[in-house]
This record gives sequence, C-alpha cells and structure tokens, in this order.
Amino acid sequence: MDHMTDSLAHPHLRFEPAAPHPGGPRDIVILGSTGSIGTQAIDIVLRNPDRFRVTALSAAGGRVELLADQAHQLRVTAVAVAREDAVPALRTALADRYGAGEPLPEILAGPDAATDLAASPCHTVLNGITGSIGLAPTLAALKAGRVLALANKESLIVGGPLVKALAAPGQIIPVDSEHSALFQALAGGDRAEVRKLVVTASGGPFRGRTKRELAGVTPEQALAHPTWAMGPVVTINSATLVNKGLEVIEAHLLFDVPFDRIEVVVHPQSYIHSMVEFTDGSTLAQASPPDMRMPIALGIGWPERVPDAAPGVDWTKAQTWEFFPLDEEAFPAVSLACRVGDLGGTAPAVFNAANEECVAAFLQGGLPFTGIVDTVAAVVAEHGTPARGTSLTVADVLEAETWARARARELAARAARTPSEARA
Repeated sequence: MDHMTDSLAHPHLRFEPAAPHPGGPRDIVILGSTGSIGTQAIDIVLRNPDRFRVTALSAAGGRVELLADQAHQLRVTAVAVAREDAVPALRTALADRYGAGEPLPEILAGPDAATDLAASPCHTVLNGITGSIGLAPTLAALKAGRVLALANKESLIVGGPLVKALAAPGQIIPVDSEHSALFQALAGGDRAEVRKLVVTASGGPFRGRTKRELAGVTPEQALAHPTWAMGPVVTINSATLVNKGLEVIEAHLLFDVPFDRIEVVVHPQSYIHSMVEFTDGSTLAQASPPDMRMPIALGIGWPERVPDAAPGVDWTKAQTWEFFPLDEEAFPAVSLACRVGDLGGTAPAVFNAANEECVAAFLQGGLPFTGIVDTVAAVVAEHGTPARGTSLTVADVLEAETWARARARELAARAARTPSEARA
C-alpha cells in the first residue's frame, strides 16, 4: 500500500499492532509526562485503572520531583530524561518515594532515551513532547508497530514524508483538539464526499487588532491566552497564529486534503474544535468545552471512548458561539504555513525551527511580536528549494533545522540592534 497518498488517521481504518491484555488494561508509554499533555493523560489513566496501565515515562529532566511522583504513583518500569545531568537528582527523588524492597524503575538518560522508550513493548505511545525533538520517538514508535497518539505535531510537520512512509492507515491517532475533531467528523462520510476541512482558531489574546497595533505587544500580554493553558512556546504560537499554520500543515498530512480545501475560521469560545464540510453542503462539527482531556482520552483509548473523560457542553445554559474570518494581514502565519507546506521537503522544518528561535528571542525582549513571523518568512525565503519527497532523510531535516536556527538568531539579533527598522 502506498502510504504517501493514504490518510494516516482515517476513522474507518483501524490498526491494532498489539492487542490489549485480554480483560486487562492497555499498556501506555507517555512521552513528555511532566508537560501539559502528559499530566492530563496521567489524570485520565489514574481515573481509569481498568482501561490503562502506564509502563514508562519520559521527560526533559527539569521537573524531577514531579517525574518521580508520577513514576511512583503509576508504578512504571522505566523513566527517561533527556538531560543526563538530571539523573542524580532523579535517582534521589525516586529513592525517597519507594519503600524498602520496592524495585526502582530503570532510568534511561540522554537525547535518545525517549526514542528508546517509544519502541519499548506497549500498545500505545502518547507523544506529548514539544518541538521537533519528538520526530525520532515518533518514527521509533511507528517502526515498532505501536499505535501512536500524536500530540507532537512538529514531528509530523518536519518529517512528513518520513512519518507517512512508516505509518499504516489508522496507526496515528491525532491528539490536537482540532485534528481529533476532524478525525471524528470525518466518520460522517466517505473521503470522496469531503469538500473541505474547517479548522477553528480561538484568535488568541489579540483578536481584532491590526498589524500596527500588534507591534508593541509584550511577552506578558502574549502569554495571557484567553482560553487554553499551555506552555510558553505553544502559547506564543497561538498568539501569532503560527500554531494554527502548523495545524493546517498537520491536517493536510493526516487527512490528505489539499491546502486550498483547508480553511481557518476564528471561533473565540473554542467549543467547536473543527468541522468537515461535505459535498452535499452538510457540515459536521465536533463540540466540547475547551479541555484537552477529551482528545487525549480518545487518542489513547481509540476505538473506544473513555466515559467522563472531560465535561460535556451544558445545554441548560444560554450561550453564544461566534465565528469570524481570519485577518490574514494582521496574522500572516497561516498563509505562510500553507506556502511552506505546499513546498514540502525541508521547508516545514525550516519554518518550525526558525519560529522556535524567534519565539525565544521575543520572550527575551530581543524581537518585536510582529517580527516573529516576519523573520520566519525571511528565513523561509532564503532557504530556497528544499529537499523533497521520498528523498528526504532525517539528516536533511536536522541539517535544515540547524541552518534555520542559526539564520533566525542572526536576523533576530540584527532586529534587536535596529528596533526602529524592525518595526518599519
């Protein structure tokens, strides 16, 4: 089967590489366990011990006390940290929590530790790592035949052809709320009946502002998201709508819908997570309060739903849901992402890596808010013709990212030295 043209996450196609224990819980590996996705996934697991059992956890290594708490509470067999210097503190934290005679989990450390866990025996791997460092674990999980509950959109974006070449139909279950919504709504019709995908955006904290009004936005203002509680990089990406651009690329890769048939609509209340319009004019929408536990539960529990994973809509209360067209002049990130996604190859990796560096520069006060997307666009333009298609390798992606990060830092530093020019 040609996985380059078949949907990765089609609701009608179910891929079960490793059957759950008969009558017992499904074994799960959680990557990024101390982050937002990971902690909410653990909440779901602890409330459903008959359905799920976590066998291993990975984290960056900055929150060893929380990681040790999670490991002890879940009784995992292994924990991994990307930072090797975190191992002594983690070992001490684990020893403080385990009683005499209790076996301590195995500790893995280093940049490949999460990748090793992703290939370990289990049914489902939840990849909740932030950033393109999630690519190697994504590939490892797919190679090992695990079901992949994917919250790490960057790994699909930067390594799209690599991921699609490995993934069997239905092996990837999307965890982003928008893609989980599309995944569910697509069950309402056949692929040939889909007219377009409608991806909703909250609009972030600056909805309605002009590009000129956005120039003086501070990091504190950009981090104050009106709807979602997320990490700093994702929150800034939501404010610039880079996150929505990444999600459009992800939707294109997951569901094989062309970019000209994917539309972004601003929906401030964030109850409608995305929609599918069919050729007969019907639109199916997935609605639920803004709570990531629902798509996480669906990701690790598919094809079954987890009862009471998150609250439903309270239909006894009057409420208004609004929809607005996207202001592409004030927020050009989505149209830039579509061009990048259409280029393919290493262009998405350049886009993502440059953005991460520009976000860091903005948070440190070295780049204006509007300079984030402007600088990313400049780096993408300089990148030129990318390596494409089936010839793409992991080395290509890493090389492109390294170049993009260095160039973005150079341009951001130049903007910091000439702030008036950067805002012109």
